[in-house]
Amino acid sequence: MSVPVLVLAVSAACCLGFGFVLQQNAAQRAPLGDFLSLRLLVDLVKVPRWLGGTALMVAGMALGAAALGQGELSLVEPLLATNLLFALALSRRQTRQPLGRQGWAGLALLAGGVTAFVVAGEPTGGDAVTDPARHWLIIGGMTALALLLTACARRSRLTRGPVLLSVAAGMLYGVQDALTRVSGQRFADGGFAELMSGWQPYAVLALGVTALVLVQSAFETAPLRMSLPALTAAQPLAGIVCGIGILGDRLRTDAGSLSWEAGGLAAIVAGVLLLGMHPAMPQGTVRRPRVQEFELLR
Repeated sequence: MSVPVLVLAVSAACCLGFGFVLQQNAAQRAPLGDFLSLRLLVDLVKVPRWLGGTALMVAGMALGAAALGQGELSLVEPLLATNLLFALALSRRQTRQPLGRQGWAGLALLAGGVTAFVVAGEPTGGDAVTDPARHWLIIGGMTALALLLTACARRSRLTRGPVLLSVAAGMLYGVQDALTRVSGQRFADGGFAELMSGWQPYAVLALGVTALVLVQSAFETAPLRMSLPALTAAQPLAGIVCGIGILGDRLRTDAGSLSWEAGGLAAIVAGVLLLGMHPAMPQGTVRRPRVQEFELLR
């Protein structure tokens, strides 16, 4: 594993984790009428805490893009999943909750799962898949599933909705990461003109804005422990699928390696869920504030 890729990916995870906590602290007080609307972003952009969290998230995405420029998507995505560790660290500082058995178990599972997947799979780059039909099958399928989950979330916004929205956003972020790497390759091959002549950078922007609305709507309607684990678990799984299916990333496929890779991914998901449900994670407010109270946060 390249040390620069490791440093960039973990730094990206740190910024993302801190940013998510700050964003949720602000979004949970937004009016419910803004649910799944661009108006939510318009309201939140006036809240300094949310702006700080968004700045950290953008920095995390930039660092993640730099990591993707030097490493395979199937390697970077599991490392980005450690953002939950940094989110928990900031939340613990706010709530002063000890890690306890659940926290240490989640930490061990997440770290062990990432290590097992990377060591067993030995992700390496390959030739990007050039079949457009395969590209659209994978990207279209994931986008369609994300839209379906969003439609279901709209009907159950205060029960299963936040989890469904977070899974949908994680899938879109996974696709966005794959297209970010493709965009980086186009820029390296032909410069700015080559980059802007393709559809990928525009899709990256559209996916980013859409996923941001989904995430903030999930943060608005539920505590962080319900939304962030689903987001953190869905993104690397979607990214790995795109890495293999679109970018030609390769993993070891012998029986022993496949077993360790599957076990590593399962451990990552289990660790994410344990950490996400830790008592240190903000539980949100029971009473929804009035619009006037939200104005005071600005």
